[in-house]
Amino acid sequence: MSEKKGGAALGRFGRVAGVTVGTNLRVADNSGAKVVMVIGIPGVKSRLRRRPSATVGDLVVVTVKKGSTELVGQVLQAVIIRQRKPFRRSDGRWLSFEDNACVIIAPDGTPKGTEVRGPMAREAAERWPRIATLASIIV
Repeated sequence: MSEKKGGAALGRFGRVAGVTVGTNLRVADNSGAKVVMVIGIPGVKSRLRRRPSATVGDLVVVTVKKGSTELVGQVLQAVIIRQRKPFRRSDGRWLSFEDNACVIIAPDGTPKGTEVRGPMAREAAERWPRIATLASIIV
């Protein structure tokens, strides 16, 4: 089966990107952070003045806005596990969640928390198996 090439509406890896720089994300783990803001997306090269975008399973650089006092203001890495904007799966179904959420990870790729609250997209679980072991629900 050949891989479909999408236009501008289909983001990286053939999925619709629903998270851009400046998006607030809910943190779905118990690392101590509650709300983070995306400040960068590594590896994205885009047109001048176009906001870089990411989708489910992508790595993003975030800063902590709400949470424990020692974490607020820190710059961390996170993986997007849910997005509100509907995205298309390879079997043709469209999937969306009720919030945008991420999991904070260490620089070596291990999650900082010990559990993931709420559902996690299968696309993120396939790309990040260490995070998938902590998830209770994989959709």
